[in-house]
Amino acid sequence: MAYMNQEKKAKIAAAIKPVFKKYGLKATLSVHNHSSISVNIKSGPIDFGGDSIQVNHYWLNDHYSGTALKALKEIKQALLAAEYYDRSDAQTDYFDTAYYYHINVGKWNKPYQLTA
Repeated sequence: MAYMNQEKKAKIAAAIKPVFKKYGLKATLSVHNHSSISVNIKSGPIDFGGDSIQVNHYWLNDHYSGTALKALKEIKQALLAAEYYDRSDAQTDYFDTAYYYHINVGKWNKPYQLTA
């Protein structure tokens, strides 16, 4: 059963902060419904192709390139730092994962700010 708490968030934060610093990104982490964690990228020098995007982490290679792709792959890897596992099998309607994770560039009410 998917479960996320503040202890797991702290492990993820320790892994993800160096990635944000490396790419000059300002971002936040938040836990939702004790089952998922979200990264909200607020600003930075990377052009992700929009100012309010819900990133599909399964299709990174198809939708991003260059520095944006490198940064998103590193962010995704850091999100898996808290003993992540996924033993789900959609064909048998069986879902078992450590937690869900989301990557957002900007928010609907606060767009991503592209800096110089």
